[in-house]
Amino acid sequence: MARARWIRLTGRVFRGLLIAYALLLVAVFCGQRSLLYHPTKAGESTLLAEAGKRGAMPWRNAKGDLIGWKKIAASPGTRERVLILHGNAGYALDRIQYADALRALNPGEVYVLEYPGYGGRPGSPSQSSILAAAAEALAILRQEGPVYLMGESLGTGVAAYLAGANPGAVSGILLVTPYFNLTEVGQHQMPIIPVSLMLRDRYPAAQFLETYHGPVAVVLAGEDEVIPKQFGRKLFDAYAGPKRVWEVPQAGHNDVLPRMPPGWWEEIAAFLKAPPGKPAGQAVR
Repeated sequence: MARARWIRLTGRVFRGLLIAYALLLVAVFCGQRSLLYHPTKAGESTLLAEAGKRGAMPWRNAKGDLIGWKKIAASPGTRERVLILHGNAGYALDRIQYADALRALNPGEVYVLEYPGYGGRPGSPSQSSILAAAAEALAILRQEGPVYLMGESLGTGVAAYLAGANPGAVSGILLVTPYFNLTEVGQHQMPIIPVSLMLRDRYPAAQFLETYHGPVAVVLAGEDEVIPKQFGRKLFDAYAGPKRVWEVPQAGHNDVLPRMPPGWWEEIAAFLKAPPGKPAGQAVR
């Protein structure tokens, strides 16, 4: 009798665990975009006031929609532009300070794209909506001259997409805390969830880059707790074109750029702007 009772109890516990796990899977599947995207939203008037304080100007498309922010060099030396694709949290204005760090590239203008559902931009974030917004942004910028891309975290997959889809329009790419694809990162962060079966927005960065052959600079955070550096290293190893990688040993995911030695920006700029045909190298820090 005791054995039979134990078997029944074990069966009930097992069924309960299965039901709980199934409910967890449903919750994760239905709420996966809220787990992936963490936008900060604000009204346009609030954003314009903040942009003024940061020395940024609104960037609008032909319809007059606010699609991001820009900084124009005081004495533009070139017609080159830099387009920044930001990470999954906050909004574009949070990254406008990168414009100053990127001065080593001597760009005439630096643009930061706002994603649908972020800041004051309508819509909701997803891989399809973000890639479409990025494609529109590059189509605008490429008309005026060469474009460099800077992708941060989630935005590294967006940058990879733009480069792969428009290889002739992208002069070089800087990827900060990148990944091979988002599926592997999600599986690492949620090992008990079958992420490869459930994830909608996969951002296959390495696959995107297969059709791009320009210079790719990669910056890794040695102590990255969000996208561990092995995923960025895997992307770097898979890329077949000219490439270099810099690693900030003690940096976490969100403080890698502030911890970068100032001289590295000049190194990155020199690598990305290496003349065609000149070996760019594959040095590893």
